[in-house]
Amino acid sequence: MNREKKNVGALLIRADASVAMGTGHVMRCLALAQAWQDAGGRAVFAMRECTPAIRARLLAEACDVLSISGAPGTADDARQTVALARHYRVGWIAVDGYQFGANYQNALKVEGARVLFIDDYGHAKDYSADVVLNQNAGSAPRLYASREARTQLLLGSRYCLLRREFAVWRAWTRDVPAIGRHVLVTMGGSDPENVTARIVDALALVEAEKLEAIVVLGGSAPHFEALEQAGSDMSKFITIRRDVANIAELMAWADLAVSSAGTTCWELCLLGLPSLLVDVAENQTALARELDRRRAAIHMGAPRDFTKAQLASQLQTVLQSHEIRGNLSARCRELVDGRGAERVVSLMRTGLRLRPAHENDCRLLWEWANDQEVRRASFSSAPIPWEEHRIWFAGKMKNLNCRILVAEDDQGRVGQFRVDWTSDQEGEVDVSVAPGRRGAGYGAALIDLAVSHIFAERGTRLHAFVKQENRASQLAFEHAGFCSLGEESTHAERVIHYSRSRSQ
Repeated sequence: MNREKKNVGALLIRADASVAMGTGHVMRCLALAQAWQDAGGRAVFAMRECTPAIRARLLAEACDVLSISGAPGTADDARQTVALARHYRVGWIAVDGYQFGANYQNALKVEGARVLFIDDYGHAKDYSADVVLNQNAGSAPRLYASREARTQLLLGSRYCLLRREFAVWRAWTRDVPAIGRHVLVTMGGSDPENVTARIVDALALVEAEKLEAIVVLGGSAPHFEALEQAGSDMSKFITIRRDVANIAELMAWADLAVSSAGTTCWELCLLGLPSLLVDVAENQTALARELDRRRAAIHMGAPRDFTKAQLASQLQTVLQSHEIRGNLSARCRELVDGRGAERVVSLMRTGLRLRPAHENDCRLLWEWANDQEVRRASFSSAPIPWEEHRIWFAGKMKNLNCRILVAEDDQGRVGQFRVDWTSDQEGEVDVSVAPGRRGAGYGAALIDLAVSHIFAERGTRLHAFVKQENRASQLAFEHAGFCSLGEESTHAERVIHYSRSRSQ
């Protein structure tokens, strides 16, 4: 393990934060940086814009913070970013921000850098990055139809980037009281339009006994003093706090949140906190609507879409309904397990890529299938004759209900992942890691990446059947998000039945 950590190297993150654009891009990149550090690497931020509060936070997290002078997304910006990547000998550059487009990706790739491009709605049109990450529920491959063949997609809330402070809450269970009395308000790291003031005014209209509200503003919020005075003048039940270090604890304390529909949504989901979502920027609308559609939150719309009285009425309704809050909590908790940053870093470190199997893979897959460990893990341990395999492989390649993917990295081929569809929506998985590549964590990473790839094409549920004595495979499927359905018999063997659905 120590040997692996020494080889992680540095990660360069290109992202900005300001009062106008907010701090969400940098804060989710901080989660990525922390996961990279936890794997033994160094995290370096390259920034054109940065608020004092964000700079202080990054430095406190042992991240290097460097300034660049090029206008965001320009060729000059790209040249300076590449120069920093060379200086720090980074293996990856992570890019997060709507000002970075197709040309910016190309400029980094031309210099040989590996690029992780964090995206929300397909704003770049064309994609040449090695990996595109869209952590939003409802993200789909159609957003990235124009991409290089080697570009891997990490789509959905399974890859949402949550900071280290949320790790201790992964297994926490929320107690939903009969009547909600605690409200948390958070409108993002800066809230330049002071939407928070409207929420505070609405809270004063809520008729509820023993109501308590904590209003949290980011360290870059320009209206803190005015809001603090308004809160103290209005009511003793409202507390205004700034740049808190215990936001997860406050989410656990609250019974209901009123939040902007940015990256905070995923933190609320992990804590199972029912929420009313407000679009404080146009790019938040799609996520808020999707969470509302999944009944994991209630979408209020943009500030112009509701009055203070309407917000107060909705707050009162949800606080008084145990059923509404219970259902919202259960639905949002299903979306996030808090391990997204670990998964992304694992895939970056392994450098795995997937491609469809082709005819030239026939002999390689035969050799892998006849490996002693693979035969022992299979339901039939007898060696497979070449001619039998050749006929089988040719049939699988023509079968529309079969999909075989080959995983590769810079050192060569890593393993294979096959799905045989038993119906339009359900399939059975077979996976193996190449001899010589085992024991390095490739199994879980291969399964996780392949499942995301498969679900982007078809189906809603995948199944795997693992022999009782094959603990390594069991752990790989568990780490890749498969749930055990218990023991059963198949092929005259006692096996553990694993399953993972698209929603997981």
